[in-house]
Amino acid sequence: MKIQANQLRKSLKQQLAPIYLVSGDETLIVEQCCDDIRKACRDNGFQEREVHHLESGFSWDDFVQSANSMSLFADRKLMELRCKTTKLGDAGSKAIVRYLDQINPDTIVCIVMPKLDASTQRGKWYKTIESAGVSIPVWPVERQQMPGWIQQRLAEKGIQATDDAVTFLADNVEGNLLAASQEVEKLSLMDLSGTIDLETMSDAVSNMSRYTVFNLVDRCLAGDIRASLKTLNGLRGEGVEPTLVLWSLSRELRVLHNLQDLVKDGQTIDLAMKNQRIFKNRLNVTRHATQRLSLAKIQQLLRFCRNIDQVIKGQASGNIWMMLEQLTLQTSR
Repeated sequence: MKIQANQLRKSLKQQLAPIYLVSGDETLIVEQCCDDIRKACRDNGFQEREVHHLESGFSWDDFVQSANSMSLFADRKLMELRCKTTKLGDAGSKAIVRYLDQINPDTIVCIVMPKLDASTQRGKWYKTIESAGVSIPVWPVERQQMPGWIQQRLAEKGIQATDDAVTFLADNVEGNLLAASQEVEKLSLMDLSGTIDLETMSDAVSNMSRYTVFNLVDRCLAGDIRASLKTLNGLRGEGVEPTLVLWSLSRELRVLHNLQDLVKDGQTIDLAMKNQRIFKNRLNVTRHATQRLSLAKIQQLLRFCRNIDQVIKGQASGNIWMMLEQLTLQTSR
């Protein structure tokens, strides 16, 4: 079946499905869905977790064999498959259909993908997943939906705020979910008693960081190397986690990758940006970035993002902030 992201937690409480497909380009919500699935699996005895990446050298046969095999460390396991593309090829399509024809009850599979187009959703592998499991398409939060999204986030942190205070915060983050999430997190760490009104919110936001990750992204997209590096250094100096910096840059690079794909398929850049739901106030910098960064360059930068992610996770050695500086420089150049 197909459900919305905000319905996932309720669905997980009712019953676990053998397979989940989380698709979309709004990284923050995609990762929240994955976190919810992981937690539900742990709560239900799926203690082991395997993470696979659909990249060069990936074997569908090995993946299916692992899904069908017993866990070495626990009775049940969760297998995540991270895909950079929605094009699985003939081998991938057949492997998914074959696995779902004889599901292993001791394994739950979670596939994470970019936004699916209509033709992909007509494919046999997708229809099989939708029939046997749960598909969660993640849609960007539109500007008019942002106050409601922020209000929900505040409630999860036990914070109450008036409608005009929430609207003020929504206007300040300019449609950037990651920035909104950061501000909510900062508010949760402040000594704010009672319901936050407009004046309190205004004071709180004005006292927050001069540098935010969405400033960094916009300056990179605009090709302003000096301002981009200055913002990155400001974020580092204010103790912003490198994970958030990488998250914001890699998300925008994936959006640019999707735009270049759509243009390559014959769409105009304006239509492509409309299909990707680019906010109006970011149309110019996004258009400029697509003219400056080729598809090959974006793919190279996304590979570098994965290298940085491995360093952050302790799976490889390297200087994280030097690598983020290089990523910022190359994205701005």
